[in-house]
Order: sequence, then structure tokens, then C-alpha cells
Amino acid sequence: MRTVVAAAGIAAALVVSTSAHRLSDWSEAENLGPAINSAFNDQHPAISNDNLSLYFVSDRPGGAGGTDIWVARRRRVGAAWSTPVPLPATINTNTAEFAPTLAADGHALVFGSERSGGCGGRDIWVSLRRNTRDDLGWGPAVNLGCDVNFSGFDDGPTWFEDRRGRVTLYFTSQNRPGGFGDFDIWASEMNRDGSFGPAYNVAELNSPARDTRTAIRRDGLEMLFTSTRPGSLLDVNGNVTLDLWVSTRPNTHAPWSEPEPAGAMNGAFNDGAPALSEDAEDVYFYSNRPGGFGANDLWVSHRDMKHGRRDSPGRGHDRRDNGPGHGRR
Repeated sequence: MRTVVAAAGIAAALVVSTSAHRLSDWSEAENLGPAINSAFNDQHPAISNDNLSLYFVSDRPGGAGGTDIWVARRRRVGAAWSTPVPLPATINTNTAEFAPTLAADGHALVFGSERSGGCGGRDIWVSLRRNTRDDLGWGPAVNLGCDVNFSGFDDGPTWFEDRRGRVTLYFTSQNRPGGFGDFDIWASEMNRDGSFGPAYNVAELNSPARDTRTAIRRDGLEMLFTSTRPGSLLDVNGNVTLDLWVSTRPNTHAPWSEPEPAGAMNGAFNDGAPALSEDAEDVYFYSNRPGGFGANDLWVSHRDMKHGRRDSPGRGHDRRDNGPGHGRR
């Protein structure tokens, strides 16, 4: 595994920080509609940097079995999504595949899987592709190794690459020694040879409750994640729900701030597994709230830069025509 990630040719990218601009509050969530959602569980999204490919997890018919990773594509922002298709057998198996994330350059797909050959019950794996526009061109999956994975349950990866090209993989691990209990958020740094170093607990983001499935802003200064910590909303029966929470930091070397509820997209239902768009104006997530088509559906919430409003993709507009620029876990 020591060179497989480096072989993707992941290069350092110039990060344009959104921190210099004020961001509006998140909007009420909008369902992505029947083109994406089904009568089954559709959840744990990942969005490509060009906002044109939407990866997600589903147990709908037509996959390899269990939960599989599917993808839908659109020609431009604001256009209709294509009919989702399952990823090839290099990714999906007859066990469970879950929680995909894309590397910064789009050449690597990182995800959870219960296939054989891992370190525990569910492990984090990576697959590479040459053509970033080929959403079905993924090569054989490789386990990220037993420094990242342990003998229990590891899932929910999030890839962060800073302006110098240094990669941190955030992920979730259940009841791992050294954690706070239940699911915690952990991280591992990529070594120069493309392997990943020992995992460490991101203590400021964790609680004794469930803390899981992260999304990080491209500049590394804002983290969204799923939690059932105190302050999460209660359902009609008084049970705590999964909510989206947010933490920030002034720079990528500073600790994360005390997490706070993320805002209007939370409801008295399960809301989880956020995925941020490249410009940080859209967050895709799953929810079992009313108004959907199945058990869990995919939804999107929007916010705008204060320096000039740009229409959001969920509202049927193409950003290039508007102002400067363009289950439970």
C-alpha cells in the first residue's frame, strides 16, 4: 500500500480561502427529487469538485448486494441529473460499500467496505482512476492499511489536502481504543511515500456521544460533521436525532473550535453525512424527514457569499451565468 495513493499523481493545489468573505446562514433543505432518490435508502453523498458528479450510497435494486456506491452526473450546474448507476465491480461487492469521498484532484476514491482482506469488520479502501471525467473508470480497491484501520469498524473518510499538498484523511471509528466512546472522528497524515501514518483522535471534535462523517471546507477552516451530542434535536418521541454540527479554526495548524449546531438544515429527524461543494456554498446530506421518497433521501442546503449572491444549483440555475465565478451513521 506504500505507493498506491502517491501513484495517483495527486498534486498540490492553490487553495482559495472563503474565510475572507462572509457566508450567509444555511437555507432550508431541498430534496434532490426522484431523479436521485428512490423508495430505498439513499445516503452518504460525495460531490465532485466541478459539482457535476454526485456519488452516494444506496441499497436499491440493481447493485452488487448490500449497500453499494452509485453515481449520477449532469452536463452543467443546474441541469438535470442523469439516472444513477452503480460503480463497477472494482468498487462494489456483495458485502457493504459505504461513505465515498473524492481526493482533491479527483483521481482517488476513498470509501468504507466490508470486503475480505482488511484489518477489521469494516475498513477504509482506496481506488484510483486516470480520467477524472470517467465516473466508472475506477481501478481495483486497495486497503489503506492497519495504521488507519483497526480490528473494529472504520468508515466515513474525508480527504483534505492543504495548499502545500499535504494530505490528512479524517474518518470515523467505533469504540476504538483512545476514543471517547461510540463513534469518534480520527485522522491520519499521508507520508511522503503515499502510505498513511498512525491514526490519532481529533479530540476537540468528539464527545461521549456519536460523532461521525465529516466534510471539510477546501481551505481547511470549517468542518461539518454528524453528531448525537447534547444539543441535538429530539424527535416527536423524545429520542435524540442525528444532527449536523460545525466547527471552525483560524488556520490549519490551530485546534478546532467548540462545535455548534449547523443551522436550518437540521430538523427533528436524522440528518447526517454532509458533503460540501468546492465553493462551500452547498451541502449535500441525507435525511429521513417527511417530503422524501424513501427511508433516507438526499437533500441539499445552500448559502451565499456576502460579496455577491450566486444562485444555487438546487434552484435550477447555472452559476456560470450569474455574476463573477462560477442508514444511520
